[in-house]
Amino acid sequence: MVLTSTPKVAEISGVSSGCQQGGCLTCSDYNGCLSCRPRFFMHLERIGMKQIGVCMTSCPPGFYGTRSPERNTCTKCRLECDSCFNKNFCTRCRAGFYLHLGKCQENCPEGLVRSDTQRECIQRCPAECESCVSGDTCTQCRPGLYQLSGRCHHVCPEDYEPNDKLMECTPQVHCEVGEWSEWSPCSRPGRTCGFKRGQETRTRQVLQYPSPFGKPCPEISEIRECLVKRRKCPGGRRQTNEQRERRNRNNRKDKENPEGRRERKRDRERERERHPVDREDSDNRNKTEHRHRRGHDTAPVSPEEGLVQ
Repeated sequence: MVLTSTPKVAEISGVSSGCQQGGCLTCSDYNGCLSCRPRFFMHLERIGMKQIGVCMTSCPPGFYGTRSPERNTCTKCRLECDSCFNKNFCTRCRAGFYLHLGKCQENCPEGLVRSDTQRECIQRCPAECESCVSGDTCTQCRPGLYQLSGRCHHVCPEDYEPNDKLMECTPQVHCEVGEWSEWSPCSRPGRTCGFKRGQETRTRQVLQYPSPFGKPCPEISEIRECLVKRRKCPGGRRQTNEQRERRNRNNRKDKENPEGRRERKRDRERERERHPVDREDSDNRNKTEHRHRRGHDTAPVSPEEGLVQ
């Protein structure tokens, strides 16, 4: 008599060793579970030429559970189903079949197209869609179009702008700026004294920079003319004498070289164009000096000299 070794229940995947553990109510070392505890499903696993009973809380993929007063069992789905709810309702199809209304079919009904990734029959995509999940929801647009909320656009709607990297319509971002600062003290570039007219400035910060098609930022700085009480520069009298001596030297040179005089005149005109405020002050000084000269040149006339003999 030849003895054959019989595998223990513990050697089979998913089967406990003995009825005291797992979902088995009754069992044997050779056939596994013979009956299950309440709410467990009996599933028969094929190992070689024999079947082993396994008690499970839910049936594995490719099977569906049926309950009865006598026992709960796992029943195999239809051949074309990868998973199912019952024998007449598939939830996922095997490769080569496509799900439609709970059935797995090799060809989809008219008006629907096959989706190999979902293994389902889906509505035909709109012309502008490269791929879609339904007849009005695109997942990818054709080249040159921009996607927004499942639709494809040649031109993005208002308040949106095209993103060529993502090929999507993204919301526009407009510039935002803060409040103006206080005006700065009145000043004049390169001068700390001896001036009456100057400039003052104010600024504001950019809080949000705009996107490429958003509203640009307004001016963030302003400059305006201002007046201050003139403050004399130290050593002003000495500087005036130096200027007078320089002017006398230039006059002598002008007599000797008329062309040089004309060149210096042109230089002074260009300098006045660059500094209009200096020109105004210079004109005022010239007018004042002219009035003083007129006062000194015109002597007062006595009453006696004014009488006619």
